Amino acid sequence: MTRLRLYPDTASATQPAALQLETADAELIAAALGERGLGYERWAVKPELPAEADHAAVLEAYAEEISRVQASGTYPTVDAIRLGPDHPDRLALRQKFLAEHTHAEDEVRFFVEGSGLFVIHLDREVLQVLCEQGDFLKVPAGTRHWFDMGSAPRFTAIRFFDNPQGWVASFTGDPIAERYPLLD
Repeated sequence: MTRLRLYPDTASATQPAALQLETADAELIAAALGERGLGYERWAVKPELPAEADHAAVLEAYAEEISRVQASGTYPTVDAIRLGPDHPDRLALRQKFLAEHTHAEDEVRFFVEGSGLFVIHLDREVLQVLCEQGDFLKVPAGTRHWFDMGSAPRFTAIRFFDNPQGWVASFTGDPIAERYPLLD
C-alpha cells in the first residue's frame, strides 16, 4: 500500500527524527506532496506482465499513458527499468541510488509493478513516499532526494526524461540518507 511518512530533517546518528505524519490515504498523499511542489497521481494498471516481458513489452503495454505524458512535450525520452531480487547489479544499484542527489531535470516515474521508496529532502523536512504499483510521482529538477529499492528489489517502473541521456545525477555528498529508515 502506498504510504507517506513525514519527518523533520533533524535526525542524527544517535537520535532518530520523530515521525510527524504517516498516511496511506492517496488523497492526503497527493495533497501533501502537491503543497510541496511534488506531483503524485494514482493510475490504473494493466493486467500483470509476464515474467519474461522485456523493456519494450512494458513500454508497449503502457503506450497510451506514455503518449499522454509525452503530449506536453516535456519528456521526450522514456524507458523502463525492471529489477528483481536476482539482478546481478542490485547491490551496487541500491548503494548508488541511496546517496542523496539532485537532477537537472524532473525525476518522473510510474510504478508498473512492485514498490520502491522515494525519499525527498525539502527545506527542513524529509518525506518518505513508498511508491507501489499504479503510483505516478514527479520530483522537480533540483530537488534533493534518494531512492531505496530494498535488498531484494522487485519493481518495474517507466521513467520519463527531458534529455536523451536518461538518468544523470549530481550527488550532494550529504550523508543524510544514512539517518532515515530504509525500505527493509
